[in-house]
Amino acid sequence: MNLALWIAAGLLAAVSLTGGITKTFVPKEKLAALNGGEWTGHASVGFIKTIGVLELLAAVGLILPAVLDVAPFMVPVTAVCWVLLMVGATILHGRLGQFKLVMVNLGYVALAAFIAWGRFGLEPFTG
Repeated sequence: MNLALWIAAGLLAAVSLTGGITKTFVPKEKLAALNGGEWTGHASVGFIKTIGVLELLAAVGLILPAVLDVAPFMVPVTAVCWVLLMVGATILHGRLGQFKLVMVNLGYVALAAFIAWGRFGLEPFTG
């Protein structure tokens, strides 16, 4: 179970890192032209960059606390925060009629919920 949780955290961290880099460093106009980026047309640059920074922090929070053994309880806390972020993304993409992206986001919700469930209960990091 520990290995499955590490794999899930690694996959979710990779997704989070990719999305965070994109939203933080790619100009709004280029984001709007990407598939699924239509939502950026109605959002401010500051909001988009804030979401990007949150995703970068999530990538860090899913891996580093456990690897460094510094506040490893932050891994499942980060996973819960990711669930909340993806629920918002799911609602947004649903309102835009982007149902493929809704399904992708629900997959991320499931993965993050698995990490939170596993690290809070089944296989917590012990000191």
